[in-house]
Amino acid sequence: MNSAKRIVARVWRLIRGPLQWRVLWLAHSKFMVGVTGVVRDDAGRVLLLRHRMWPPETPWGLPTGYAVAGEEFTATVVREVKEETGLDVKPGALVRLRSGFKLRVEVAYEAHHVGGTLHIDSFEILEAQWFDPNALPPGTQETHRQLISGTGNTPS
Repeated sequence: MNSAKRIVARVWRLIRGPLQWRVLWLAHSKFMVGVTGVVRDDAGRVLLLRHRMWPPETPWGLPTGYAVAGEEFTATVVREVKEETGLDVKPGALVRLRSGFKLRVEVAYEAHHVGGTLHIDSFEILEAQWFDPNALPPGTQETHRQLISGTGNTPS
């Protein structure tokens, strides 16, 4: 058995670089990374979106989307908020990191509204509004309520 391990180790060292990465890519699980932004304004209100493609009983939630290859997750927050609302944000602390799903990992960051003009992407978003964290609309996703209130968040 030791000789087999030595042979595998020797082959592994010989295929350094892109071929090693290809082997690792083929041998390991692939995940999508969903990134959410808990966007707040200077008054402490939180930005919620009524999503067109979410279940009709829970259409309200935070700006969210999937990271693209090579993108830092904080950049995903900035990009998704801009695409969905036209607003500019500055990402802050990591507030949640969840795994254990079959094909995805979830990441959430605090974010602060710093500018831009509200203009929703009508393909994905039906409505965007600022809400007091203690007065969220009916139909807000439960996990997003938890992110807003800070309950169950991952320490950063």
